[in-house]
Amino acid sequence: MSEDNSIDTNEFQSPNNEESKITVTKSSYNKMLKGIVVAIAIATFLGGYAVGTLGGTDSLSADEIKDIISEIEANAPVPQPAQAPSQPSTPSVIQVSIDDDPFKGNPDAPVTVVEFSDFQCPFCSRFYTQTLPALQENYIDTGKIKLVYRDFPLDNLHPNARPAHIAAECADEQGKFWEYHDILFENQGQWNRLSSVDLSAQLNQYATSMELESASFDSCLSSKSMADEVNADYLQAAQYGASGTPTFFIGNEKDGFIKLVGAQPYAAFQAAIDAQLG
Repeated sequence: MSEDNSIDTNEFQSPNNEESKITVTKSSYNKMLKGIVVAIAIATFLGGYAVGTLGGTDSLSADEIKDIISEIEANAPVPQPAQAPSQPSTPSVIQVSIDDDPFKGNPDAPVTVVEFSDFQCPFCSRFYTQTLPALQENYIDTGKIKLVYRDFPLDNLHPNARPAHIAAECADEQGKFWEYHDILFENQGQWNRLSSVDLSAQLNQYATSMELESASFDSCLSSKSMADEVNADYLQAAQYGASGTPTFFIGNEKDGFIKLVGAQPYAAFQAAIDAQLG
């Protein structure tokens, strides 16, 4: 199975590009950039995700357009010479740790799906709303897979993600990770652009609405151990070759895992999981 690294299903935090030896004219680049923006708007609309909903409106705001263009410019690929199409290759199999992170499903399920995700990432939200419900019904609830959630906040793109991940880990300390996970994705447009002070207040409000013990939650938010937990997940994701969110690893600890990149449709997960189930 090939990996889909298209920008409309996955968000990337790329390293600094080295100096390119290929010259691209400014006018050509601008045309390409505009074309990408149009393609994203069409693809996300047809895919059931309107980019404008990030700000809670029915259309793109000027700030949101600037954000989209900034992310494209920051992550624009270096042009490469044309090459002959390569033949599909067998997916690489690697070993992936599930650590002690939250999971849902049968603990002894034959297949594990490890999700490295970013709570502020719109494509992770798309997976949550469009694909996870079918996986829940057909694979998690039937005991065929175990879904493990691991932290991969892309700080350069999503400055509010890391505090949200720490808050979710603190909710996990009180046995309510998945409830907090759901609140963050369902209300992503409410908190993703808040200032740090307002974000802290909002994260605490979510905890209160779930009846988490407030003193313990507040103490946990500032604890080094929770910050270290999120950072450890991030470093392992990078070690496994993840460069964007969401990134999934599907398999088991005995036979290894294959990588599936982006907010893929349910059919892509179905094919990968069924191949593992045999």
